[in-house]
Amino acid sequence: DMQRAIFCLCPLGWAPWSPRLVEAVIFGCIPVIIADDIVLPFADAIPWEEIGVFVDEKDVPYLDTILTSIPPEVILRKQRLLANPSMKQAMLFPQPAQPGDAFHQVLNGLARKLPHERSVYLRPGEKLLNWTAGPVADLKPW
Repeated sequence: DMQRAIFCLCPLGWAPWSPRLVEAVIFGCIPVIIADDIVLPFADAIPWEEIGVFVDEKDVPYLDTILTSIPPEVILRKQRLLANPSMKQAMLFPQPAQPGDAFHQVLNGLARKLPHERSVYLRPGEKLLNWTAGPVADLKPW
């Protein structure tokens, strides 16, 4: 059903984000994110503002009006972005890990929290971090 749907509702779940969001992206369904002040995962790889529709929790009663007012060209643009294989790849954990997958997205997020020189961080437009570019001490096991 999600593959045939244009919009998939992704309300706030038990956690800051839920599997509904992952499923929507994987099936190419435009996620309708109903969660005020949510911080979405993997922002380096997933342009949430460009692929999703954000609806304030207080505006849920007007959801039908909000969704039917979205112009067809905007819907098509969002669907084209969702069709990009890198979107699905960034949300999945294949075995073994592959460049650009969710495992790498998690590592990228963690790397930003480490005290490194600015040259080690992802630059705008980059999707993968070179894990061997940091200080040599970082490569040693504990």
